[in-house]
This record gives sequence, C-alpha cells and structure tokens, in this order.
Amino acid sequence: MRTRSSLVALGGVLLSLVLTGCGSEAGPTPGPNPGSPGPDALPIKLDALSADACYTTPQTQLPKGCEKFVTEVGGTAAAVHQRAAAGKTVDVALDHAAAALDQGVSAFRGAGCTTVPTAGGPCTQALITISGALTSVKKLVSQQATTG
Repeated sequence: MRTRSSLVALGGVLLSLVLTGCGSEAGPTPGPNPGSPGPDALPIKLDALSADACYTTPQTQLPKGCEKFVTEVGGTAAAVHQRAAAGKTVDVALDHAAAALDQGVSAFRGAGCTTVPTAGGPCTQALITISGALTSVKKLVSQQATTG
C-alpha cells in the first residue's frame, strides 16, 4: 500500500510539473511580421483598383464615395515607388507614374473631396488624374513583368 501511495504522490508531482510548464506558456511564438505584400502582389492590386468605378468613370463619380479608392491608391503609389527603385537602376518612367498617383491623391485630399457630394470641379479632376496615372502604372508594370 505504501508503494502505491508513493506512486500516486509521484504521479501528482509529475502532473503538477507538466501543468505548470503548460500554464506558463502563452502559446506559439508569433513569426516575423509579414509586412507589406511583395512586388508580385502589385499587378493583382492594380487589377483590383482598375475594377473600381472611381477608376473606370471618374468624371461621373461622387468624390466623397471615392475616399476608400483614393486611400488604396495612395498606399499603392508607395509600393510602385519601391518597385521602381528595386532594380539595379531606378525605373524612371515607373517612378514618374507613381509620382503622378501621389499628385492626384494629394489634390483629392487637399481639396477636401472626402465631403464633396457632387461630381465636378477639382475633385473630379483629381479622380481623372488618378485614373490616368493608374493606367500608366498598370501598363509599365505589365511591361516590366513581360521583360523582366
């Protein structure tokens, strides 16, 4: 009987050690921060943006309805600048197209277009500028993908 109670006590100690070890761990350690999508994600992002009505028909859109689109374009412009500078030499044409995106986004925000309920004026012109610049970026990125 004494051996049995010793084994039970030993089992209890081992169980408490195991549970203590598990209780102090918060779970798996997270991996490194995935960061922003790599350059290969850019064509997909450009395709998604070019499906938006703010891109396809900027002259008829209500500027306040294009706020999310313009925000997405602003973030994409940064990725385009990075892609332009990623090679051995800067892709000047792509960098200039990204700068045109930046200018359109800045014009949209500077004119307070997020609250403008009607088409026309500087807000519509900013959307037209963004649309044209996005077309240029798409063309250049597509050429870059086919030529390496």
